[in-house]
Amino acid sequence: MFDFCADPDLLEGGRWLSCYLTTPKHMMFYQSFLVVIVLMLITAPIALGVGFLGALATRSHLAPLRWLGRGYTSLVRGVPDIAFFLFVPLALDQGLEYLRHKAKCPDWTDAIRQGSDFVVCSEAKFPLSSTPQIWHELYGVALAIIAFAFVFGAFAAFVLSGAMNAVPRAQLETAEAYGMTRGQVTRRVLVPQMWTYALPGLSNLWMILIKATPLLFLLGVEDVVYWARELGGSKTSAYSYPHPDWRIWYFLALLVFYLLVTKLSEVGFARLTRRLSRGQATAHGMNEARKGAQA
Repeated sequence: MFDFCADPDLLEGGRWLSCYLTTPKHMMFYQSFLVVIVLMLITAPIALGVGFLGALATRSHLAPLRWLGRGYTSLVRGVPDIAFFLFVPLALDQGLEYLRHKAKCPDWTDAIRQGSDFVVCSEAKFPLSSTPQIWHELYGVALAIIAFAFVFGAFAAFVLSGAMNAVPRAQLETAEAYGMTRGQVTRRVLVPQMWTYALPGLSNLWMILIKATPLLFLLGVEDVVYWARELGGSKTSAYSYPHPDWRIWYFLALLVFYLLVTKLSEVGFARLTRRLSRGQATAHGMNEARKGAQA
């Protein structure tokens, strides 16, 4: 990045460190922090939407929908998360390639399943081998988002279902007595009221999602954990910037990053809880009302 970085062998002290920390690989390391943040910001609303649909399904009067919602939440909650993080991207990837294979290579006669190998024609590969690398990386991130949303959507469904059950039944019956349909009661009474009860559980899910982002490394995404291990490992004189094993410092940087994100999240959820609790007949809402009255 700097002009004096042309020959690393001539560098010492601060200049050596400034050049070392601005290498192309370090720039990718810094970008990986942004990847983690973007993944969380995209995954959270998708998982919340999936969870909301799952919660409504568990309360449905239609037995098939109710079975589907309960089966989805029970299945995900009963199987280790890492199994789904590895299975969902693999299943989606092979499913897409299988469909493309059937459409683009109808004359293919060889078996697609050959032992433990999954073999399709080159035209069915997704993305194609000729596609720029950036699209391969975005494809991997998209599969990771789907996997995270699938897993955390089930937990969100369980939290939202419990929050819906916590809304006083008398309020729902009063709305029905005024002539509201079941859909109107859900939209105008149940959903607005449930967020106060759901927020503590959803905040815990957000914290778990933050801690789960290092699993991106298992999905082949070059995330912060990958680059911390790659850059921090011992480098010999064969590299431009040789150094001993510095992984402890890189992982300490990750520790600070995750603690900072967690702290900011706690502050944000605390403010959101105060806002949603205003006027609500909950312990937090009553405390806020007393404080307002005393003021």
